[in-house]
Amino acid sequence: MSSKTLGTMIAELRKEKGLTQLELANMMNVTDKAVSKWERDISCPDISSIPRLAQILGVSVDELMQSKSLQNEKKEGIEETAMLIMKCVGLAMGIAVAVLSIIGKLDAEDGMIMLGIGLSCIATQLLRKN
Repeated sequence: MSSKTLGTMIAELRKEKGLTQLELANMMNVTDKAVSKWERDISCPDISSIPRLAQILGVSVDELMQSKSLQNEKKEGIEETAMLIMKCVGLAMGIAVAVLSIIGKLDAEDGMIMLGIGLSCIATQLLRKN
């Protein structure tokens, strides 16, 4: 169960219990729209209501809270994308310096700036791994 989001777990456990969103909402003293938002990972139940929710769904608080955070997944995806961009910029700068130098269209100062940018990007990416 731990690879599921909290919303997915709530929806699955609610259905296993044969409850509708409205029935769960009434038991939790919230609206069915609130339950819908929980199940779609748009919002989360109030922290003080988690023990009651776990009891209704027939699981422990620990089991319910073992769910994967959708926000963490998004954050990890953004970080991975940023690191890929850093690699690409570093590679592009290195290739640009090499090509422009070969065809004689690059002066030393511009080449050093481009190499500096490229190396900074690659170093940032490498340091982030560790």
